[in-house]
Amino acid sequence: MRKILQRQSDNVRLQLLVVVVGVLLMVAKFVAYYLTSSNAILTDALESIINVVAGTVSLYSLILSARPRDLNHPYGHGKIEFVAATLEGSLIVVAGGAIILKSVYNLFDPHELTRLDIGIYLTAGSGIVNYVIGYITERRGNLSNSLVLVAGGKHLKTDAYSTAGIIVGLLLIYITGEIWLDSAVAIIFGAFICYTGFRILRTALAGIMDEADYELLKRIVRVLNENRRENWIDIHNLRVIKYGNTLHIDCHLTVPWYLTVLQAHEEVEAVGELVKEKIDPDIELFVHTDPCVEASCTVCTKRVCEVRRKPFRHRIEWDFDKVIADKKHGE
Repeated sequence: MRKILQRQSDNVRLQLLVVVVGVLLMVAKFVAYYLTSSNAILTDALESIINVVAGTVSLYSLILSARPRDLNHPYGHGKIEFVAATLEGSLIVVAGGAIILKSVYNLFDPHELTRLDIGIYLTAGSGIVNYVIGYITERRGNLSNSLVLVAGGKHLKTDAYSTAGIIVGLLLIYITGEIWLDSAVAIIFGAFICYTGFRILRTALAGIMDEADYELLKRIVRVLNENRRENWIDIHNLRVIKYGNTLHIDCHLTVPWYLTVLQAHEEVEAVGELVKEKIDPDIELFVHTDPCVEASCTVCTKRVCEVRRKPFRHRIEWDFDKVIADKKHGE
């Protein structure tokens, strides 16, 4: 528990740093826009507003999700992270759309650009800082299973990529003097920003709807297959639900029907310890035990069983499709 609290505290501090840096970069980009009147730089500056707003909401969500469970929230407050990521994705899409509209208008009504050299320096510096912060944030989010940090990190890195493209466009404008390129570059990267926002929205909504994470489920099935115990006759109805940085796993474990309650509980504990060791130490498991049935005998590898009703045929690898379904192997 102490490790979990420490990790949540570290996540909050990192997100606070993201917000502070975001404010400083936003100021730098608007200074660059004021000096240059460039739509491309405005694209970067507007996205910085989104970074600050989304970062602040994410900070609040991390603080809230770190609260302990209570009677009203028996699974904790982690779902707020999905709400925050949804808001962030929506804001990104809105910003991208606004950038495209303004840039299309300026294609037909271009205006003169000034002091592009200073604008390029300020924008480039902001992009480098964004990438570094984004890389650190995404990496931390992956390590702690925090959707908010992963989404924020990806957003910052995407912002850095779009900044790099914008700088290339600004250099072309600086060299050629073709002002229309400014709006063209802004339209391209406005579309890229919209795409990023839709991806974040898709991930967040999948979490809110408890969409199955097949890659994680397959990892769990593989680990269970490779470390099966003799009394683990079957595992099925496997489900994973994500609450913030905590994973809750439900499954049914089939054990010999004649085991005592204590013996069955020991098998359940063994499943939990295995998954925590091989997958994630913070996983919570809710394992329901089922007694074996006659159809299970043909695939049961228990060597000494005085009540076997059918001869053992062969060991089968637990099938992913059956493990996630409410159906025993061998039926």
